[in-house]
Amino acid sequence: VQLQASGGGLVQAGGSLRLSCAVSVSGGTLFNYALGWFRQAPGKEREVVAAMRWNGARTVYGNSVKGRFTISRDQAKKTVYLQMNSLNPEDTSVYYCAARISWTINWGSASEYDFWGQGTQVTVSS
Repeated sequence: VQLQASGGGLVQAGGSLRLSCAVSVSGGTLFNYALGWFRQAPGKEREVVAAMRWNGARTVYGNSVKGRFTISRDQAKKTVYLQMNSLNPEDTSVYYCAARISWTINWGSASEYDFWGQGTQVTVSS
């Protein structure tokens, strides 16, 4: 599985960004996969932002982004999105997409995910 994240940048507080993560898998289907977005700021632990089952059965969010961020996917494009609204400086971080072959109750734990993209920087100015 390969993941390619994009869409980061510099935005003012209150603004919006949409991150994309192109997913490629050889010799299989994404149907049962779990896809997640995490972020990590300097000196801090990697934090879950959102996760979803590729089949659409479930979407979940970290407490700090509920009501502001939305995770979604385009099956035909094999792309996962993270729509981020009402951004604030505390959202400044490197954002990573991640995948594992099945859903887990520990969806918020970075150690549960087997595959990672390269990260994209999001900077929110005040």
